[in-house]
Amino acid sequence: MRDVSYTPGTDALRHISPLLLTAQDLAATALVRLTALDNSTYTHIAGSRASLELLASVVSSSSLAGTDLAHVVLTNPYEGAQFAGYPADEEAVRTARHAEAIPKMSGHLDDAVHQLDLCAIGCRYLAHGITEDLGTGQEHKSAAVRQTTGPALTPAQYDALTALNGGRNLYESATRGLGVTRVATEDGTRVSIATYRALAKRGLVTRDTSTSLAIG
Repeated sequence: MRDVSYTPGTDALRHISPLLLTAQDLAATALVRLTALDNSTYTHIAGSRASLELLASVVSSSSLAGTDLAHVVLTNPYEGAQFAGYPADEEAVRTARHAEAIPKMSGHLDDAVHQLDLCAIGCRYLAHGITEDLGTGQEHKSAAVRQTTGPALTPAQYDALTALNGGRNLYESATRGLGVTRVATEDGTRVSIATYRALAKRGLVTRDTSTSLAIG
């Protein structure tokens, strides 16, 4: 757009029209991307609001660029014939109309270039921001998974978890005056209370607290 060269009139319309259509396409594409991003799971990630607002600014700037280019089309002096009864423009009048229009057209073009520069800057920051947000979100997710899963199960823990699958019983019995909790499995697999507690700590088994340990 910075290098566009034209002569006011039909030539200007021929050169500016594709630029206007491209700016309108850019605004439409940015709006589609904004809608898709707003409807995605990305909105749950910290920092996503700033990205949505930045993409909205790209929609705005690209639309303003289209408006500026439309003003170039409006300011452009056309060469159609006058109403019947009016004298045709002389060359001096035509030259004066062009001289008056050119600075206005150039000003609107400069404004359009500025708005598109803002679009380009916004898109670069947006791409960097989304990439950074997603990376940070993945790191947090991985850390949460590592914290939740912990180390792999030992063979004894795996066997105990298999034996407890479907629900088994915990009992507490008095031995020499002390309360001793034990695990009772249906198939008689030996599960130490330490193994049971290790599985419970990792959230792999839960206890039904509505039933007394004396009953089981």
